[in-house]
Amino acid sequence: MDAVEVTTVVYLPREEVYEFLLSFPNYAKYSKHLEDVDVFGDGSPGTEYALHFTWWKLSYTARSEVTAVDPPERIDWRLTKDLDATGYWLVESVDPPEGRDVATRVTMRVEYHPESANKGAIDLPRLVSWDWLFEKLEPKVHEEAERVVRRIVRDLEGESRAVELEIEAF
Repeated sequence: MDAVEVTTVVYLPREEVYEFLLSFPNYAKYSKHLEDVDVFGDGSPGTEYALHFTWWKLSYTARSEVTAVDPPERIDWRLTKDLDATGYWLVESVDPPEGRDVATRVTMRVEYHPESANKGAIDLPRLVSWDWLFEKLEPKVHEEAERVVRRIVRDLEGESRAVELEIEAF
């Protein structure tokens, strides 16, 4: 199994951060490759999302489902087709640095099994192999995780700032 985890600190109460993250359809505006999100439910466990991605010459719609929520701390999800992947958002109160009244640590973790991909789900162009595609996509997954977290922090706090990210790949 491969995984990527991105962690940062936001200077807002965790309840506010949690509610923001629960609004999954808004993620399309943070992602370079996520074009649109269709929602089937209210964000509670069992809610499904159709995530419409485009990259290079490829288009793909991923399906995900919220599997559990623990307000205001955690949102768990899984993909429901074509790839074995799960993830979560973890929202934790932490001691604020000097000059700040409140701080919340936000962690986004994605775990996936590249070998579980349904190779019939995407129609690859001629002369493009699955090995080549996975080699190109892996760094994109990491870049996209970082981009999404940076943009979320900007919108939550209402201004751009240097955001320190801890990124771990497993």
